[in-house]
Amino acid sequence: MTPIADLVPHQGPMCLLDTLVEHGEEHLIATVTPRHDDLFATTDGIPGWVGIEWLAQAVAAWSGDRAKAAGGNPRIGFLLGSRRYRCQVEHFAFDQQIRVEVTLDYLADNGLAAFRGCVRDAEGQALAEAMLNVFEPDSPEALNAMQEDSRS
Repeated sequence: MTPIADLVPHQGPMCLLDTLVEHGEEHLIATVTPRHDDLFATTDGIPGWVGIEWLAQAVAAWSGDRAKAAGGNPRIGFLLGSRRYRCQVEHFAFDQQIRVEVTLDYLADNGLAAFRGCVRDAEGQALAEAMLNVFEPDSPEALNAMQEDSRS
């Protein structure tokens, strides 16, 4: 399997997922095991809101996997928003493997997409769920044009 770091444009501690478990045309499953030295660690564990970050990176890994399969490289994308993020825990426990699942709902020609996501514990119980809306510019030139527009 391809390391997650090869599929996302995040490096070092900003690469939040550990392992790619399964991927397909419309889904990706990854795992993460919260550690005491994680970027977002508190004395109680990893805050529940971090689940949305794991889901967003799973979407990025799905996109990076698609790009690699087509002979390209992972590109920068944007989390436009999430809907109905529901987290059943205040904190994710340390040293307990978490399963992060995303499933494509739709992908438009202009780079807009929507995914359903679920964060599960080792027994398969849903700990957090959300809908994610994302956007990936179709080229580096389009990204540069967006950045130029934001500066003017």
